[in-house]
Amino acid sequence: MAESSQTARKTRRRSIERLPPLMSSSISSLSEEIQCSICLEVFTDPVSTPCGHNFCKTCLNKCWDNSQTCSCPYCKETFKHRPDLKINTTLRELVDHCKKKSPEKTTEVLCDVCEERKLKALKSCLVCQSSYCETHLEPHLRVAGLKKHKLMDPVSNLEDYICQKHERPLDLFCRDDQTCVCLVCTVKEHKNHNTVPIEEESQQKKTELMKTQKDVQKTIQNRIKKIQEIKHSAEVRKGFYTELLEMMEEQQKAAEKQEQELIEELEQEITELKMRNTELEQLSHTEDHLHLLQIHSSLCSSRNTRNWPEISMKTHESLETLRRALNQLKDTIDDKLTQTELKWMQQYAVDVTLDPDTAHPHLILSDDGKQVRHGDIRQKLPDNPERFDYCACVLGKEGFSSGRFYFEVQVKGKTKWDLGVARESIHRKGQITASPSDGQWTVWLRNGDEYKALAGPPISLSLRVKPQRVGVFVDYEEGLVCFYDAESSSHIYSFTAQSFTEKLYPYFSPCTNDGGENSSPLIITPVNYNK
Repeated sequence: MAESSQTARKTRRRSIERLPPLMSSSISSLSEEIQCSICLEVFTDPVSTPCGHNFCKTCLNKCWDNSQTCSCPYCKETFKHRPDLKINTTLRELVDHCKKKSPEKTTEVLCDVCEERKLKALKSCLVCQSSYCETHLEPHLRVAGLKKHKLMDPVSNLEDYICQKHERPLDLFCRDDQTCVCLVCTVKEHKNHNTVPIEEESQQKKTELMKTQKDVQKTIQNRIKKIQEIKHSAEVRKGFYTELLEMMEEQQKAAEKQEQELIEELEQEITELKMRNTELEQLSHTEDHLHLLQIHSSLCSSRNTRNWPEISMKTHESLETLRRALNQLKDTIDDKLTQTELKWMQQYAVDVTLDPDTAHPHLILSDDGKQVRHGDIRQKLPDNPERFDYCACVLGKEGFSSGRFYFEVQVKGKTKWDLGVARESIHRKGQITASPSDGQWTVWLRNGDEYKALAGPPISLSLRVKPQRVGVFVDYEEGLVCFYDAESSSHIYSFTAQSFTEKLYPYFSPCTNDGGENSSPLIITPVNYNK
């Protein structure tokens, strides 16, 4: 029985393979023309709009029920009155015909044993390599020998589940070669390989897929959040620059008005001077000596004209004032943008506590793990692998290998300090080279007013205000480490386009106390979100 049914299956496959290729491709191409543009499925009760476009009757009615107007969802043509929708019988017949002819829609597996009217298969047997309806499946549920056969939900491509070499079910998975094998394979080609039941491997792969799916969903949410952040930043920036343009336009109008008034005044004075010149020309030829003597002093005396060089200078000064005002406005806008960025970063604030197991023996930590200062006496502490033994520094307890985090440190009263983050594998013993290539992203203060970013060759920083509280922000995925003056909301420095491959830990160094001159502690402070 199994051989005859298998032969029948192969005969059917050869018949299908001999079908003209044009049939399936034509139907596939036509199926795109019989899809509703609303639900993107093949039409159900297709109706036509007055503009000639077709939709499922239910889809179009729902669309119009939820709208104030009746318009074509495809071309947007609006109708004054809601059209009376009637089934497009010609299109419906075409859809029915395509459904019958389309091979993609034929998913039903038929029984291989039924001779006249073939019934729907209930199960497929991998041992018999046949599919059975409820009636012909009965021996597999009753006969002891057949009960051991491997049954599965009916499939039309049973050959894909059978080992082509040994004609046995592919019910095992070889983890060494990452392929499905049969029992015979495990004693021949895959002997001594790590093989497990295919169900076990499938379950493990499902678990991995679920984890991957969660990671993908998390990435999608992160990207959506990123878009929202960019849009918000763009709106803030647009508002500030709109204000800048409006102020520039007002200043421009005022300058143009002043210039026009000066031009008109100059033109008026030129007219008066021309009239005076004419009078002088006439009097130079007069014979009326008495009249000449009477008006000579008035014509020759200097008139009260404006000091135009001074006015030009004042105009120049007003333009310089305008430039200074615009620069000041730009600085104000930049400050506001920095404040907005800082407030956004502060939402990622984390609770940082100092790790005493990493602290240099000269460092003294507070009981709550929030303060560190340098002491004169070297404490007797275990020389564990995590502890720094040369540089006076300490790490935070918790490391971060993804996402964003932010913390603030009070540096008030200090003449030198180091702050930032360091990777987990940073050297703990001996002298440390402070640079990103050595796993350290830090900014430091020296001599009370010399600030540098340790970016390989140190970069000198020019700060308008001496920071009293420094904020440190890290975006792990973006490779970003930013430093801010948390009180003045001004940007200090940013390491960009970095590549993080391991955990990052907050990094602190109060430096030596210099005989009490630098004895103030570094203090990890709570972040004030509402300032």
